Amino acid sequence: MSEKTVRGRPRRRAATGPDQGSHRRAGTAALVRLLAAVAVITTVILAASAVFLLGDGSAAHAAQPGAVLAADSIQAVVNNIRTWLVAILAAVATLFLTIGGLRLMWANGDPGEAEKGKAALKSAAIGYALALLSPLIVTVVAGWVK
Repeated sequence: MSEKTVRGRPRRRAATGPDQGSHRRAGTAALVRLLAAVAVITTVILAASAVFLLGDGSAAHAAQPGAVLAADSIQAVVNNIRTWLVAILAAVATLFLTIGGLRLMWANGDPGEAEKGKAALKSAAIGYALALLSPLIVTVVAGWVK
């Protein structure tokens, strides 16, 4: 008998393989990643809802029948362009921030995927910088037009 017995049962072999217990850790890691992704998506949805619900509200009224829907001055057009530009740039930057964060989170040690995530985060930073600078840029261009 090569195996020793203890109370009639064969002795358990010591686990020496590299994947001993790794299936349990992998399942836990996958659950943590899933919960983190749900948290990120929920945060983004809540932030977007807050922006839309707590927005300016000045454009929420309906036009009177027979009213002309034209801008009163070039300043009104510039302000509208500035508002739309900031909103679009911030939305796209938030999208890139979310994608970059998810890619980094799900990279799981893959250097190529981690680099793609870092590139998306850099794009998000550039988008936020442009969103912050767009009122200045529009004001400068409006000064040229005058």
